[in-house]
Amino acid sequence: MIQKIAVYCGAATGNSPVYVKAATNLGQYLADHQLELVYGGGSVGLMATLANTVIEAGGKVHGVMPQKLVNRGAAATNITDLTVVNNMSIRKQTMLDMADGCIALPGGPGTLEEIAEAYSWARIGDNANPCALYNVNHYYDPLKTMFDQMVQQGFLTAEHRSKLLFADNLPDIFDFMNRYTPPTIRTNYHN
Repeated sequence: MIQKIAVYCGAATGNSPVYVKAATNLGQYLADHQLELVYGGGSVGLMATLANTVIEAGGKVHGVMPQKLVNRGAAATNITDLTVVNNMSIRKQTMLDMADGCIALPGGPGTLEEIAEAYSWARIGDNANPCALYNVNHYYDPLKTMFDQMVQQGFLTAEHRSKLLFADNLPDIFDFMNRYTPPTIRTNYHN
């Protein structure tokens, strides 16, 4: 059962108000459905919008942040709890371990890396969490095309491609998460 959602998102807000609105909508959705937020622990950008919305709506927010960023003053101080770790690799693993599902809001290279790693690990059996990209304002359309290209060119099976959702609305994302089964793990490497 889905209880905690890891959300990867930008430490910036982007240049359109639609991104802040999407982060607010997601935060409100999580709180309304008693889903706890697991996120990077930041106090700026879409991270702050999302966490503040959940907190203000009475929900729980769990931040995970490397000590180096805490030392720079990047950590939110109004969240339920903050787990401080040694580095970004441990942060990503900790977030996955804490969560039951992963969502990427629009963000930069770090957001992309985090959701790509979570999905990649699902394909080898190291992450049982469903992964979805909240495709606000067609933000992730080029990436969706890239994943479709991977299937067309024989680098990704259609079955595994079906385990990564791109959607522009929250009901579709959470329906996908609630129906999710992890991908079939490849066991034959001799063909």
